[in-house]
Amino acid sequence: MNPYSYLSREPHFSLRLDKKTSQWLHYAVSFPIAHPTSYEENNTAWGEYFVPTSGGCFPFVILLHGIGDQTLLPCKMLARHLAKKGIASFILYLPFHSRRIPKYMKGKSLPLSVDNWLEVFQASVADVRQVIDWAGGREELDDKQIALIGISLGGFVSAIAMGIDKRITAGVFLVTGGNLEEITWNGKSRSARKGHSCTRAECRNIYSRYPRYLAEVAQKGFENATPAKECFLFDPMTFASYLHGRPILMINALWDLAIPRRATLDFWEACGRPHLTWLPSTHLTIYLWYPFISHKLTAFLQSTFN
Repeated sequence: MNPYSYLSREPHFSLRLDKKTSQWLHYAVSFPIAHPTSYEENNTAWGEYFVPTSGGCFPFVILLHGIGDQTLLPCKMLARHLAKKGIASFILYLPFHSRRIPKYMKGKSLPLSVDNWLEVFQASVADVRQVIDWAGGREELDDKQIALIGISLGGFVSAIAMGIDKRITAGVFLVTGGNLEEITWNGKSRSARKGHSCTRAECRNIYSRYPRYLAEVAQKGFENATPAKECFLFDPMTFASYLHGRPILMINALWDLAIPRRATLDFWEACGRPHLTWLPSTHLTIYLWYPFISHKLTAFLQSTFN
C-alpha cells in the first residue's frame, strides 16, 4: 500500500495578483489540500506563484522551505531570480509553516510522534503533487519540465515526492540527507531528538532492519515492502533507488550540525552519486553563499531543461 496516494481531482486554486514588474508577475495562491490532516488549520495550503511576463511555456520549479518561516526568504529570492531567467516557480507553504500549524503549536518546537510526522509528510507530498496537477492545466507552463528545490526538511519532502512522481524532471536538494537514525542521534540538533518515541538503543535496533527493507523496496517496489516502523516511510533513503540516474544537484554544508556528513553521503551514494557541492558553512549560514547557490542551481536547471 502506498501511504502517499491521494485523490487526484480538478485543482481548485485561488490566485490573486500581488505584484507586477517588468520581468515577472507575483500571485498569492491558496487551495484545499487533497490529503486532509487532523488539524483544520493545515487543510488549506498557501503559496506564491512567480511567472515571467514575456514568452510562454516556461519550465516550472516548486520551492520547498525548511522548518522556520525564515527559510522562505531564500525561496523568494530564488523565485524572483529564476523568473528573470525564464523559469516560473511556486513557493509552497508546507504544513509546518506558521500559517498552517495549529494555534496551540505556534512558537513551539515540533515534538511530534512518528504517526504525526508521517501525516505531515503525507500532506506535504500530496500538496506538491496537487501543484503539479494544477501546473498541467496552465498554458504558460511546460508540464514536461518540472523540478523541485528543497531546503532542509523541504529537501526530505522533495526526495519523497520526486521518488513517487515521475512527472518531476529534476531535483535540487540543499542541506539535505538521508538515514533518519544518523540524523536524529548523530546530528547536533536537539529538536530532532525532542519527543522522539525511541531510545537510541531502540532506534539502533529498528534501523538494523533498514538495509533489508531497502533491498525489499528495490526488489518489490515501495508499495509492496513492509517497514519495521513508520519512520522508514519518510526517510529519504527509502526513495533513493527511484532517484538513481535522474538529474539531481546536492549542495551541502561542511559544518552542518543538523545533517551529519555521513547522512549526506549515505543519501548521495544511494542516489547514484549525483553532483554534490560542499560549501564552508553551517546549516543556517549556507544562505551567505546565496550568489553562488543561485548561479549553480540556475545553470543546473537550464542544462537539465535544455
